[in-house]
Formats: sequence, C-alpha cells, structure tokens
Amino acid sequence: MTARIAVLASGRGSNLQAIMEAIAEGRLEADVVGVFSDRPEATALSKVASSRRWAASPRDFASRAAFDAALGDAIAAVTPDWVVCAGYMRILGEDLVRRFSGRMINIHPSLLPKHRGLDTHARALEAGDLEHGASVHLVVPELDAGAVIAQAAVPVQSSDTAATLAARVLEREHPLLIATLQLLTAGRVYERGATIHLDGQCLFTPLRLDSAGHLSP
Repeated sequence: MTARIAVLASGRGSNLQAIMEAIAEGRLEADVVGVFSDRPEATALSKVASSRRWAASPRDFASRAAFDAALGDAIAAVTPDWVVCAGYMRILGEDLVRRFSGRMINIHPSLLPKHRGLDTHARALEAGDLEHGASVHLVVPELDAGAVIAQAAVPVQSSDTAATLAARVLEREHPLLIATLQLLTAGRVYERGATIHLDGQCLFTPLRLDSAGHLSP
C-alpha cells in the first residue's frame, strides 16, 4: 500500500525535494499528500500543486494554540500515514504533537541527544566535537527529545566553519531521511514502549547510515 506523507517545511524544501525524487524514481513507495508551512512565502510550497499546499502566518491567529489547531485540522484532512517535519522551524505545541503521536518524525541537524534546538553546527564546533551529523527521531512534546530512529555521521574537519559543516551535514540528511522513510513506510521500523524496533528486534542504539546510503544497527 502506498504510504501517505504530509510534510511540514518552513524554507526551501530540500528534504521535501529529496522525498519527491525518491518517489518519482521508485525508491520510496509513498505519495506526498500535502505540504504545510508557517511561512506562506516558503519555497517548499512551490514544489507541489496548489491543491496540496497549506500555509498561514502564526501572526494571523489569536494564539499559538489557535494556529496549531488550524494546522492540525489541515494535516488531518489529508489523512496521512506519516507526518514529516523537514526543515520546519516553528516549535509544535503539545496538543498538536499528541494528535499525531507515533507517526510524526523530524530530521534534526545533530547527533542527538547532543545539541537539541538551534545553531547546532556552531555549537558542535564550539564543543570541539570530532563527529557531527543528523538524526531522524519521533516527535514528542519535549523539543528534539523523541526516540531516535537513525543517524548519519559527518567527521568534523579542523578547517570547518558552521557553514561548511552545515553543507556537509545536509548532504547526508537527504539519504538519511529517505532510508528511514523506506523502513517506516514498509512497517519494518516502529516504536513500542518508547523503544525503536527493527523487524521485531529492539534497537538499543539508533540505526546508522553507511556510505552506500543503507541503514544498519
């Protein structure tokens, strides 16, 4: 069965583009049924037909809860199997997160639990990390604290700036997200009791992306 994916994005939508290319090439059996944004000018919206777009500025709502309720209703209307936060920069409220509990994932530019939140590349350099990267995790009300499904590591080079490190991490984000979605949409990876399982086996550490773009324990 083709999985229905809703994507939340605030910017240019490079991860969304990677998802759509994987679908078009037959590498991911899924359909992007909607793209949702808190920024009506986000480039990501232009990647799908107008009938599959929803965008609104939070400033136009009386409260954070009101915006989240409208966003949640719009997402629910497309009946997604998975909700993917791919460069969505607004913190999601607890009620919205719980509405899609267990089927909302986020791709975050660090090797969680290190460097939750913003400015992860600069913080990795400041901390003297030898390794940096990206993580795909389930979304829970606490910021970037959900169970981590998979990660891709990038060695930190002595010449790195936050910008050069960010660019190299982004190159790994795309295959990481696709490989994770392949497992999720096939039902091979799932959460049970706040623990990630692969093919029925409990994972004690996140899956890791290898140089060929494959995930393994």
